[in-house]
Amino acid sequence: MIGGAKPLAAPLLGATAPPGRRLAPAACAPDPSPALATAAAQSAGQSDRAPPPRPPDEPAAPPTALRSTSQLTRWSRTRALRSGRRLGLDRPAASSAPPVTKPPPTPAPAPSLVPKGAAAEDDDDDLCVAERDAVAGKAIYMVSDGTGWTAEHSVSAALGQFEHCLVDRQCSVSTHLFSGIDDMDRLLEVIKQAAKEGALVLYTLADPSMAEAIKKACDFWGVPCTDVLRPTVEAIAAHIGVAPSGIPRSSPSRKGQLTEDYFRRIEAIDFTIKQDDGAQPQNLNHADIVLTGVSRTGKTPLSIYLAQKGYKVANVPIVMGVDLPKPLFEINQDKIFGLTINPVILQAIRKTRAKTLGFDGHTSNYAEMEHVRQELHHANQIFAQNPTWPVIGVTGKAIEETAAVIVRVYHDRKQKCSMPRISKRVAPVVIYNFRSGG
Repeated sequence: MIGGAKPLAAPLLGATAPPGRRLAPAACAPDPSPALATAAAQSAGQSDRAPPPRPPDEPAAPPTALRSTSQLTRWSRTRALRSGRRLGLDRPAASSAPPVTKPPPTPAPAPSLVPKGAAAEDDDDDLCVAERDAVAGKAIYMVSDGTGWTAEHSVSAALGQFEHCLVDRQCSVSTHLFSGIDDMDRLLEVIKQAAKEGALVLYTLADPSMAEAIKKACDFWGVPCTDVLRPTVEAIAAHIGVAPSGIPRSSPSRKGQLTEDYFRRIEAIDFTIKQDDGAQPQNLNHADIVLTGVSRTGKTPLSIYLAQKGYKVANVPIVMGVDLPKPLFEINQDKIFGLTINPVILQAIRKTRAKTLGFDGHTSNYAEMEHVRQELHHANQIFAQNPTWPVIGVTGKAIEETAAVIVRVYHDRKQKCSMPRISKRVAPVVIYNFRSGG
């Protein structure tokens, strides 16, 4: 972190920066010219004498004497970053020396630190290009007074809209989570760091005073920021007619944090771990959801993810030459979901897994394409014999996406579709029932 929080104490309590003010880091500004300092000293000591006339044949001082080239600025900025030098955000205090009288001809003014309009923003981009090059992508800071779960998942969902750009790293970003920020000093340190790196700040702060403080701090240092939580809280408050408490969920003053829902999730996780990979099939009737599929279709991570949401999940592997456990066909068939995957993708996953386990291709056909296709065909035959099992293709899907489909179908079946669900009208659930082939 950089500096202390005290320089901002006065602005937060009183006056704020002018509207639209943006302070660039000190290292983004050109270094003062030594020639200018010498001229200032001479001017201060000889202010009572007229300056000597300049010979006619002497060329005028170049107008760029006070302006750093973009190449020099980048080099200086990169050197500062690599050396680990702390980069202050506030300009140095003015010295007590007499004011400098600029000798004619008047040189061109130094680049402004306060951008005005598009041209000023371009200049600022040139000044700080080295800093952006020194980090892996544009920084996004997530600030929370709790665990940061809401901010982290909101940002993750939003970044999903930019996969077309993020995959080939044309617009790569780096995210940083700051959780448990519950005092002003730490909050200001984070914002000062964000100003240094040119980061976007997204925050979820339940305390209105903290939310107001971070907004003022971001305005003062020119940091773009957005309150992720406040619009939703205000909408709910207006809808139910009750004011929010403004107390973070992690605050000790909140009582009853360990709710019944919390213990239900812990119980679900414990059950799911014990039922992994076909263990204890006699307990399948106690499961809320049962997943089945060939090896490496993501049954275990999907089970754990669903368990964290409070569902008791068991998973049963489909292996050629091994009969499925009888209890699987005796329980409520609406609980069972089949998973399938593209054979090429499955082979690639298995090859990676085989290397991790030290399998030799000569002693195992685990990752051979022919064996992979046979296993998938065998699984599809089982799925065809049990048409009530929804079969979901997991190729190219995140665990969250597959889990969302399973949860929707689970609740629709549990409620027997007694009332229409908004999710079905907006985005119908597509279930892939493979009858043959891979």
